[in-house]
Amino acid sequence: MQLRQRLPAAPVSTLAAGAITTLVGVVSSAAIVFEAARTLGATPAEISSWILALGLGIGVTSIALSLRTRAPIVLAWSTPGAALLAASGHGLTMPEAIGAFLLAALLSLLVGVTGLFERAVNLIPPAIAAALLGGVLLRFGIDLFTTMREEFALVAAMLAGYLLGKRFLTRYAVLISLIIGLAGTAFAGTLRAGDIDLAAATPAWTWPDFSVHSVVGIAIPLFVITTTSQNLPGVVTLRAHGYTTPISPVLSWTGAVNVLLAPLGCFGINLAAITAALAMGPEAHEEPAQRYKAAITSGALYLVIGIFGATLASLIAAFPGVLIAALAGIGLLDTIGGTLAKATSDAGSRTGALIAFLVTASGITAFGIASVFWGLVAGIAAHLITRE
Repeated sequence: MQLRQRLPAAPVSTLAAGAITTLVGVVSSAAIVFEAARTLGATPAEISSWILALGLGIGVTSIALSLRTRAPIVLAWSTPGAALLAASGHGLTMPEAIGAFLLAALLSLLVGVTGLFERAVNLIPPAIAAALLGGVLLRFGIDLFTTMREEFALVAAMLAGYLLGKRFLTRYAVLISLIIGLAGTAFAGTLRAGDIDLAAATPAWTWPDFSVHSVVGIAIPLFVITTTSQNLPGVVTLRAHGYTTPISPVLSWTGAVNVLLAPLGCFGINLAAITAALAMGPEAHEEPAQRYKAAITSGALYLVIGIFGATLASLIAAFPGVLIAALAGIGLLDTIGGTLAKATSDAGSRTGALIAFLVTASGITAFGIASVFWGLVAGIAAHLITRE
């Protein structure tokens, strides 16, 4: 009874937001994780262990931290980290890769415990933070309409359902869009639910080994890109939605969990940004203080995905890419609009925010560092020069 009083049941819209957060995050990037594992020569058992470790790590930390902070702390695996492994992992042994995962996790734990990352993030002006998030999310809004080239009727129906939902059933607008999308793909025969094969994952422990290649070529770049491309926009997303949750404890716990699970294949768990926004908007709950329940739902689904890690490949194949792209764009419409409004509301910060937004949205990279970092640098520089 006491537990029910402390954590009342979440409305359907909150559960749906959490489910969509996980669905979009997993389906849009899991193929990269599988490719990274195959590049390193992972066996099917080791790939299953990777998904188990990632799912358990993300699920446990998302649930625990969201309950602790009463904020939607949404975690995910490092998609840029997986891309790095897929591109640069050739020639590494699995023990060397595990050693790189472990070292990168220890570096993340270090910046969390010392508070260095949080002190740097707190210096970012709110308008710049909002502009960075808007730049990160812009392509998902654009992709919503570019997908109409492939499946105009499906995407248009999903968008129409969302707009009607916003008019008459605001809390369930995204859920209505999802139902229309699933029904449409099922009718068209592109939703291959019958191909999903349920199978539980098993852990496969690998003792770490270290080499110059694994440390310099994988561990340090993995830490840098996870910090700049994942944790930085993750914090920006939280701040842009009004959550002032201390970040150092969050990074400390995620780093510690990553250290423990690295020998099982957990190459990087971090704050989510794009998918996190799906759980932080008004579609999740009209009250910001209740949106942490969407993050808990997302974490619970990651636990299920981890336990049934061997099922993930067949699950990915069941959903057409158009459905996921359209759903992500629809779910982020309000967030994109809110970030742009916040970024341009203060005339004194508008120029810097605009530059931050444009640089981030451009997708430019340099030295292997993603555009969100360069957007931050350019935006703050412009802000300092132009402010009176």
